[in-house]
Amino acid sequence: MTTAFVAGATGYTGSALVRTLAGSGVDTVAHVRPDSPKLNFWHSQFRDAGATLDTTAWTQAAMEQALNTHQPDLVFALLGTTQKRSRAASIQGTDASYEAVDYQLTHILLQACLQSCPQARFIYLSSMGVQASSRSRYMKVRWRMEQELLASGISCTIARPAFITGADRSENRPMERAGATATDMALEFAGLLGFRHTRQRYRSTNATDLAVALHRHATQPAQSQQIVEADALRP
Repeated sequence: MTTAFVAGATGYTGSALVRTLAGSGVDTVAHVRPDSPKLNFWHSQFRDAGATLDTTAWTQAAMEQALNTHQPDLVFALLGTTQKRSRAASIQGTDASYEAVDYQLTHILLQACLQSCPQARFIYLSSMGVQASSRSRYMKVRWRMEQELLASGISCTIARPAFITGADRSENRPMERAGATATDMALEFAGLLGFRHTRQRYRSTNATDLAVALHRHATQPAQSQQIVEADALRP
């Protein structure tokens, strides 16, 4: 049986991926940070989905031990923060910046994977538009992590979706939802004008559809190291 370790399991995409994997017969380990204020909630949610909860602390040694114990075939890195969370954490005296969460936690997971289960495939959720010339802090961190992952030599899939949103998203992100809606409307118009490929590539996706696509590319990779753009991240 295939075993998958999902870091970032409590996020919009992560929770959908846990349900998708477990529902497909994959032995799924959902990681939740040990100090999560909703730990009991997630334990119940993931248990009902047929997954195993893991509460390993975010340290190199602890994560290496966890991966050594689980020996996953697939390691999913779906870690990320937002400016709102970063500002709130800063007020409380903690660091939840893009550097601390999006990069550093993914770096720890990758290094642990290289040490404890180097045969696993590492699936990294990046973003559409990431490139060397990216200027935003978010994009710069994603580009740096992509390059580190490719240089590591590990078998990997880098996914670059467009907007990830939907009516089923519990977290309130009005600006993101509005941006996705406006973009999708413009793309529909472009499609009517004959630009169907552009519409397919850039339109938003919901977490369930993305989870299905991530599972497919992880288990049926086209090559040892691949970058999957938004238009291919569809069911």
